Amino acid sequence: MRRFKYGFLLASLVLAGTVQAQEQWSEDMGHLDDLNSKTTATFKTTRVATGHSVEQCKAGVLDFRVNHRFGRISDGFSSFFGLDDAVTRIGADYGITDYLMVGAGRSTLNKEYDAFAKVKILGQAKKRSPVTLNYLAGVYVVAEKYPVNDVPFINRFSYAHQLLVARKITDKLSIQLMPTFMHFNRTALPSETNNMFSMGVAGRYKLGKRLALTAEYYYTPENMKRAGNVNPLTIGLDIETGGHVFQVFISNARGLSERSLFTNTVSQWQEGQIHFGFNISRVFSLY
Repeated sequence: MRRFKYGFLLASLVLAGTVQAQEQWSEDMGHLDDLNSKTTATFKTTRVATGHSVEQCKAGVLDFRVNHRFGRISDGFSSFFGLDDAVTRIGADYGITDYLMVGAGRSTLNKEYDAFAKVKILGQAKKRSPVTLNYLAGVYVVAEKYPVNDVPFINRFSYAHQLLVARKITDKLSIQLMPTFMHFNRTALPSETNNMFSMGVAGRYKLGKRLALTAEYYYTPENMKRAGNVNPLTIGLDIETGGHVFQVFISNARGLSERSLFTNTVSQWQEGQIHFGFNISRVFSLY
């Protein structure tokens, strides 16, 4: 009987130690998971405004997008506050994997076709990385007629390479940097360089459960700007409405691609030359 009591006591101690060790292991693993878990929803969609954000389409997800920019509001009734000079881009993005997405679209401005691939390199996590890092490569083809007919087709191409570096600082505030390199096979003027560098900065501040303030700005050195162009600045609102995100903007830019931002931004904020615009995004899960 005494042996049974000692055996029971020993078994109880072993069981208690095992349970305590299991609880400690679970606590340690939970802490480790918390440190390694990636930050989500740095931005609400794959675009901040015209430019890309670090967000990706998940594998098997198709994102159908309609982007619209009106003419200058300051033109008044002559263009019905920009309505007569509207520019539209229709496109689609697709997630091949959770880390690789591709997309293509067509814009009425310059009859431009564009395509891109975006790769997620790093995801923000407490211990693993302080930022999310993506790489974007884009190609753009201008299909409108040139004043001269002997322009080789290859000269209609432009290319973009861009890093997207973002950090979700708080649940409400996100900041992103976008160093951008553009190459133009053909320039409008002999004095313009074929290569161009620009630094972009963007941000998002959550105002409510379904509303966020966004901003996007690109700075290009004066000696690299296209003739007549100024730096594009866009301020907008993200509005979540069920199955899609509705984005509205005011901007001095009409372009709807990286190339267009640097070749078609001739309106100036200080002159009141502002354009109203919006993006509509609708996602579909294909599998």
